[in-house]
Amino acid sequence: MTEASTREPAIEHLSVRANGLRFHVAQCGEGDRLALCLHGFPESWISWRNQIPLLARLGYRVWAPDLRGYGETERPSGAQHYAIETLMDDVAGLIDASGARSTLLMAHDWGAIIAWYFAMRRIRPLDRLVILNVPHAGASAKAFRTWQQLRRSWYALFFQLPRLPEFLLTRGGGRPLARVFRTGTQHPENFPDAVIESYRRSWLEPGAASAMVNYYRALVRGGGAERQRKLGFPVIETPTLFLWGEQDVALTKATSFGTERFVKDLTLRYLPDASHFVQQDAPAEVNAMLEAWLSGKFVPGAQK
Repeated sequence: MTEASTREPAIEHLSVRANGLRFHVAQCGEGDRLALCLHGFPESWISWRNQIPLLARLGYRVWAPDLRGYGETERPSGAQHYAIETLMDDVAGLIDASGARSTLLMAHDWGAIIAWYFAMRRIRPLDRLVILNVPHAGASAKAFRTWQQLRRSWYALFFQLPRLPEFLLTRGGGRPLARVFRTGTQHPENFPDAVIESYRRSWLEPGAASAMVNYYRALVRGGGAERQRKLGFPVIETPTLFLWGEQDVALTKATSFGTERFVKDLTLRYLPDASHFVQQDAPAEVNAMLEAWLSGKFVPGAQK
């Protein structure tokens, strides 16, 4: 085997126009099978650094965008531009712009909120769905009313305040956000300084902190969650892999219970030694599960 054949697939960076915005997209691989990877708060495309090469080797053209308002993607001002319906339209626009014939949608945290709704509303056909550490809104409704979960959700309510969240999150050069990856994960060694620095630079861009917080404002104060609740939660027909790091400081494991009632073809695996940032905290285990599932093999559990 030559050195060239063992080298990791190259990542290139594109500017893609979708839903009226210019998106920065990291691309790897080629072909008409799209793997669209949606990151969460407070991340960027780089949160998928361990999964992008795997997906490319499995024959996907991987697109990992900076979501609206994040990183090098444009960020309109005002919470109304971050409504859940607009975020779903962003995903549809990216899929359309890719020209792919099939789509694997893979998503974590806020990206997963968008992906759950995108799949249940059937905005565009999906071949596969992968969700990491965000519960289905219908399945988790009861668990979110418990005191145990309400204590963990304090930040979502805090983010409804004007200006103060942005000030506190970015003070000291973004030190409070960086601390999330240093102290809120099981394996901080999997978050190298270069990755934290990349995140930190993106948080400090003009308007970036407001954009990130506006996702929460539009969902709660803007009524996005209530609008979606009134539409109901039809069963998702797309085959779905649901991975959950049990050491999640923001979401209880109980919020994931009952998901099988809302997803027809569900594969659920828990990772006891992984945090909310599961694909970065436990990349080897996540990748093994992902590869097995995409290859039609039995999906292994986490190693004890």
